[in-house]
Amino acid sequence: MGVPAKARYVIVGAGIHGLSTAWKLAELLESSGKGSGKDILVIDKTGVAAGASGIACGVIRNNYFQPAMRELMAHSVNVWDSDPETFHYHPVGYMQISHEGMHEDIVSIYEQQKAIGYESTLVEGKDKSSAYMKELFSDWRAEGITSVLHEKRGGYANNVASIQGLEKKARAHGVQIETGVTVTGFKGANGSSSAITAVETDKGAIECDEVVIAAGPWVKTLWDMMDLPKEVSVKGADGKTHDGIPTWRYWCLEEGVLGVDPDLQKTNDGKMPPVIHVDTDAPLYSDADGSLLREEAWGIYYKPDFHFGGVQGGAMPYEVMTPADNVAIDPYGPESPEFIVGEDFANMWTSALAFCQERFSGKGVTFKKEPSGGLGCFTPDSFPVFDRFRENVHVIADSNHGYKMIGVGHLVAEEVMGNQQALLEPFRFSRYPEGKLHPVSNSPYPWS
Repeated sequence: MGVPAKARYVIVGAGIHGLSTAWKLAELLESSGKGSGKDILVIDKTGVAAGASGIACGVIRNNYFQPAMRELMAHSVNVWDSDPETFHYHPVGYMQISHEGMHEDIVSIYEQQKAIGYESTLVEGKDKSSAYMKELFSDWRAEGITSVLHEKRGGYANNVASIQGLEKKARAHGVQIETGVTVTGFKGANGSSSAITAVETDKGAIECDEVVIAAGPWVKTLWDMMDLPKEVSVKGADGKTHDGIPTWRYWCLEEGVLGVDPDLQKTNDGKMPPVIHVDTDAPLYSDADGSLLREEAWGIYYKPDFHFGGVQGGAMPYEVMTPADNVAIDPYGPESPEFIVGEDFANMWTSALAFCQERFSGKGVTFKKEPSGGLGCFTPDSFPVFDRFRENVHVIADSNHGYKMIGVGHLVAEEVMGNQQALLEPFRFSRYPEGKLHPVSNSPYPWS
């Protein structure tokens, strides 16, 4: 049949956000009597889950210092909980294990989680934290730890399988999904209107009433096609306005897999463990040769995962494009960085695993040398932008917070239907010149 020449709603991107939006929008159209899933067309340049959603580590957590992020994630966890079987979701919980420099932040997160009814346990003090961890893992030995925040909800999902679950839900409502369709531009209205009237693709133009951009790290390319701002003015906490800040930056995300039996990471009672996230300021030495690897604060996360065939996780990302280099690229194309994780990351991450638990000592040789991680497209403050542009274009720019936020598509679908969502208000693009920025924690991660 080919790509339709017209659709009321065109969604660009068949990943976590695009398919979540399509699924919910179809339900809203049907329940309101204003249409059906057949009015929705999802297009993707490659295929379902072919981009960032398909290689995501799959961690789902509420561990955010920022109140707006925490409330948004509580909403998304509810969506994950609504159908764990279809989403291939494992609600094993999540643990933030931290050094003293983060203690005040962790207490704040715990108090605010408690205020919104999100169940978690806070353990404070070096000895109590160590004892708590050893109740789970008898070989726990991480140093420099003075607090543990144990979220009882959250966990992880199998990346590709969960996106296929969303695809199934969308198709059940008649949503059209066309892959192998590359957006080449946008056709605008004449006169005073800035609205988009058609999405231009390599398979022909698609006339539309509304557009949703849910393209993950490709957002900058589509943003530029719509002639949206390449720079933004940001009003800082000091009240001063900083002009000429690039709208987009790229960071490289390093992750890997230790090729061991996932059962190696079971808890003392033989159960699958929570996702572990450790931030510490203790020195890190190589488990292979004893050399000093880190003196400053560092962090890792990890979990056993049968989908990956081992223990999977990652560490802090690093910026690969400075503002001067901030040009449009295909994040997974031939001109992008090579995502074969290097020996430096492999040594650091496997040594950090051994730092945390004795069972991983000497296991660094099993590290799988295969493509992992990828580029993340970050906003000026590293937090998402969810907003409406060009009158009828809804942009979902997750700033690499994406996969866990399965509920964002539901909220965007409501806004497409004209129902403004309070949970999305703190993520408008206007926050930059207005100085309504999110608070920043002492975490070594740029998105915290």
